[in-house]
Amino acid sequence: MTRRIVVVSAGLSQPSSTRLLAERLSAATVDALNEPPTVESVELRDIAHDITNAMLTGFAAPALQKIVDDLGAADAVIAVTPTFNASYSGLFKSFFDVIGTDVLTDTPVLVAATGGTERHSLVLDHALRPMFTYLHASVVPLGVYAASSDWGTGALAERITKAAHQLAAAVAASAKRQAGDGFDGVVAFETLLAG
Repeated sequence: MTRRIVVVSAGLSQPSSTRLLAERLSAATVDALNEPPTVESVELRDIAHDITNAMLTGFAAPALQKIVDDLGAADAVIAVTPTFNASYSGLFKSFFDVIGTDVLTDTPVLVAATGGTERHSLVLDHALRPMFTYLHASVVPLGVYAASSDWGTGALAERITKAAHQLAAAVAASAKRQAGDGFDGVVAFETLLAG
């Protein structure tokens, strides 16, 4: 069975450093997995109107609903946002508000962000990680923050590789958990009553 990775990028400009970071994380994760996965990239900029309409009406347009369904079926998610005022972008937050709280349950997620300076690096632990924890996702320990000065450095490449390996390990562990029927290891009720 081919694994599926959905890469969500909330970059607002073209070209976008946020999109570039998402692509590098995706490529490193593909390299870290034993078998090549299917990778779907979602540019939130392209569906911004659908996200806004869904926030206002409570209903997702077909294109947005397909993305939500793809997220729910994904074996892993890579989520990358630009940083504004030490937090994620409004478009990024709106998208994850629209998808609902059960879509990412137990899904391994790698969080990442871009920003102008290193001062915003705490966005990973103070904004992204709590949001995905609230969504019941399984966030890998290492997130990746890329300031403007990080591009082209070995340190950023090293962080990308380490985070990708953590996501690949989480995907492998998640697949092992899903292999059973959910009742493996459960003691029969009769056995519990027998004492």
